[in-house]
This record gives sequence, C-alpha cells and structure tokens, in this order.
Amino acid sequence: MGRCRASLILGLGATVLVGCVTKPEPKAEDVRALAIPHVAVPQAWSMQANPAPVEAGWLATFGDPQLDALVNEALANNPDLAIAAARVEQADAQVDLATAQLKPAIGILGRAGSKPVSDLVAMLSGVMLRLTWEIDLWGRLRYARYAAIAQRDASGADYRFARQSLAASVARAWFVATETAQQVKLANTMAGDAERLVGLSNDRLRVGAGNETDVLAARASQANYEDAAKQVELAHRSALRALEILVGRYPSAAIAAREDLDAFPGPVPTGMPMDALDRRPDLVAAQRRVAAAFDLVGEAKASFWPTLGISAGYGRVSRRSRVAASVDQTTASGSATTVVPIYFGGQLTGNVALRTAEQHEAIANYGRLALQALDEVETALDNENTLATREQLLREATEDSRRAAGLTETSYRIGKSDLRDVMNRQLSANAAEVALLAVRRERLVRRVDLHLALGGDFVQGDAAANAEAAPSGAQR
Repeated sequence: MGRCRASLILGLGATVLVGCVTKPEPKAEDVRALAIPHVAVPQAWSMQANPAPVEAGWLATFGDPQLDALVNEALANNPDLAIAAARVEQADAQVDLATAQLKPAIGILGRAGSKPVSDLVAMLSGVMLRLTWEIDLWGRLRYARYAAIAQRDASGADYRFARQSLAASVARAWFVATETAQQVKLANTMAGDAERLVGLSNDRLRVGAGNETDVLAARASQANYEDAAKQVELAHRSALRALEILVGRYPSAAIAAREDLDAFPGPVPTGMPMDALDRRPDLVAAQRRVAAAFDLVGEAKASFWPTLGISAGYGRVSRRSRVAASVDQTTASGSATTVVPIYFGGQLTGNVALRTAEQHEAIANYGRLALQALDEVETALDNENTLATREQLLREATEDSRRAAGLTETSYRIGKSDLRDVMNRQLSANAAEVALLAVRRERLVRRVDLHLALGGDFVQGDAAANAEAAPSGAQR
C-alpha cells in the first residue's frame, strides 16, 4: 500500500481510475526461510537411503489384492474422508463468493400500487434495471479473493493428505489384523502343546516315573495358555472391527484376515529431504495457509483507503395522481459514492494486528510441520535398518528355541529332565515366536510410515500426478 497510488479524476466527460497492484504471495522457499531460518536442510538423509526420486504406487509393492480392495473400499465409504471432501467443496464456494465481490451486481427494481396515497401525493410505479459495483481501487477485494483461493488450495492438499493417511491407516490395520490372526493360531498351538504335556505328565505318573506336582503344574500351564488364547482372540476381533470402521463397514469382526503377513517389499527410493518438503500434501497445505494469511493482511491494510462505488439504473416509471394527468416516461440514473475512513475506534489497526498475528502463527505452524516431516522420514529409515536386523536375530532365536524345546521334551519322556525344564523351554520358544511375529508386522507398518512421510502417493497414474502437484496459487 505504501507505494500503491490511485488517482481519481472527475471531469465532465471522463473518469480515470488507476488501481493498486497487489503484492505477490510468498513462495514455498520464502516460507521455509521464515519458518525454519536456523535449520540447514541437508542434500541427503542422515540415515542410509536410496536417493532415487520417490515413486507413486507404494500400495502395489505389498502385492496384496485384498489390501488393495480394502483401501478402495475405504476411499469410497470412509466418513472422515467424506468430511475432507466436503471441506474442499466449501472452499470452492468461498472462492466463488469472493470472486463475486469483484463483479457488478445487476438486479431489477419494481414497484406497483392500486392508487395514490392522497390527492396531492403522486404514486410512482414501474420497473428499473439496477447496477451497483464497488471498484477495487486498492486491492482489498482482490486480496480477499486470493486468500480464498489459497484456502481452497490448502483444503485440496488436506484432502490429498487425508487420502494418503487413510490408505496408510488401512494398511496398518490390515497388518495388525493379520498379526493377531497369527497370534490366535500360535496361542491355540501353545494351548495344544500344554494339553499334550498334561497327558504326558499323567502317563509318567501312572508308570511311577512322575509325580502329582508335575501333573498339577502342567494343568495350571494349560489353563494359562487357554486364557491367553481367549485374550488374543478378543484382540483379533477388536483389530477386525477397527479395520471395518476404517473401510466404512458395520463393525462385526467379519473380515477374513490373511493366513500370513505380506512379504516385506524391496528397497524404496527416498529422494532428497528438500523434495519431501515440497511434495508432502500437508506441507503444501501449510504453505498455502501462509499465503492466505499474507493476503488477509493485505486486505486489512487496504481497508485504510477510501472505497468507491458506482450505481446506475434504467427503466420505465409511471407517475399517477388524482389532481394531474398521469405521466409515463423512461428514466435513467447514475451515481458514485466514496467512503473515506477517518476514525473507527481502532478497529482497522486492530484488524491489521490480528491478521499479522495469524500470519505469524501460520509461518510457525509450517516450521513445526516441516521439522516433524523430516523427523518422520529419518525415524522411519532408522526403524527399517534396525528392524531388519532384529528380524534376522529373532528368526534364528525362534528356530533354536523350538529345537531346544523339542529336545527337552524328549529328555522328559525318558526321565532325563523334569517338567519345569520343559515348560521353561516352551515358554522361551513361544515368546520368541511372538516377538518374531511382532517384528515382522512392525517392519511392514514402518514401511507404510516411510511412504507416508515421504509424501509419495499410494496409487500410480494420473491420480498420483494430480495428488503430488502443488497448487499454482491465484493469478495476480
């Protein structure tokens, strides 16, 4: 506004208007410089990663058609996603409303009556075409429109991020449901082993090689394993219901889980840290909200300047009176109105202060999300490396524990070890299997987290390209 100039020259035959040129919105790199000025974003991730560009279509890398179908079902039926879509529609409507303020308003004014109010007061009736228009000299209305466009862009990015987050949530819930299904099978196997151990202790008692204490301990162990199986079955049904809620079904725990967890996919390209900041839809949304806040500051500052409105009318009017002849005539009118702000009790300066504070908040929020995004990628990469090592160690531990449990049970059969050794070996073997299953599921979940943190879309083709494309912003 400081350098903006507007001149209004009224003459007999001409009106010359020179409007204010609005300032451009800050670009993504400008927002980053303001939001995280003391953070040097490196060229590569600190954890070991593949620097190739991030690819869309990560859902297909799991090779699970049932998971693909569940994600598609969630996209069609999930209520939270429907809410995000409705917010995009609302933002579109706000843009239309803001755009309408820049255009003339045209309407028809009509008046009719049966008779004059009195003999001396004539009655006017007729129809006029009326035009009113506020000329945006200082950019106040344009700033409002740009802010609405930026908010619409942010809502669109929010919707894209909601889609990606929903696909990731379905994948995580699917892996948890599969893990709990495997835990149910494992718990039932454990209960079966405990039952078999009860029979074995009874056999030893009958032939005089065992004692009643072993029988009671075996029965107690069997009861504990059966109780654990019931708990795992409940956890599995809860996992299925959580998955059904995500895909928009009635929570009846009726989805059939896989018999085993998906195979872990191959390495994933991670791109560069700066690319992730530009690609992630939630950061695109935050950047566009900074732009909207900038435009609202411009709108508030433009409110200090005078407003100019023009109006015009054209129509047919009838004048009817009891004491004079009726007159029908065509009429036209035109006027211009200006309002110069002088004193509003601090309202204008308060509005500028409010909008400026909102802009500071939007910038700080972008900085928070940017650091969070970088941390999510680094953490996911760290987890990938650590969990891969843990899975290998636990796989070896599970195999060794099972072999040791088998050998101890054989020794117990021939009387070379006691029941306590057998139970301890079984407990160790079962714990190793449960830990291995948990790590396998955790690896899959963390891979999903990595894809979400990188901002790559879960589908390929035009949908992915549209989802990753940053909004261009308003044309100024």
